[in-house]
Amino acid sequence: MEEMTGLAASAAGGGLFGLIGTALGRLAGFFETRQEQHHERERWAHETTLIELQQAAQTAETEGELALAETAGHWAGLSASIEAEATIGASYKWVNAVRALTRPVLTLVLWLIAAGIWLGASEAARASITETATFAATAATLWWFGDRAPRREGLR
Repeated sequence: MEEMTGLAASAAGGGLFGLIGTALGRLAGFFETRQEQHHERERWAHETTLIELQQAAQTAETEGELALAETAGHWAGLSASIEAEATIGASYKWVNAVRALTRPVLTLVLWLIAAGIWLGASEAARASITETATFAATAATLWWFGDRAPRREGLR
């Protein structure tokens, strides 16, 4: 009977250690799965941040391209206007006088519009409208004085 008792004790002891080993394996698996999930959440957060940064960079690039296109359009319009002005020949004295006064009067009116907007508009409207009015007034002023620069005799 001692052999049977020893065999039963060995079987019980082995079974007990087997259950403890299984429980420890499951416990280790639980912590391993938890660690993997934590790693995946961190990876997803990192990828989300990268995608947001890429979208912000694309937005900034698109805004820059739009600003560049807008500026190029402004300068192309100014260049065409200057070329058109250069092709106009001499006419009657009163026509030349009206033509000569047109730009200074328009420049003054543009600056008065810009000042009126600055003084009378709300903060929200002032920011959006003043930029355009300032561009127009500055372009007219610089065109007026730039076009009136002394010309060399051989260049005409």
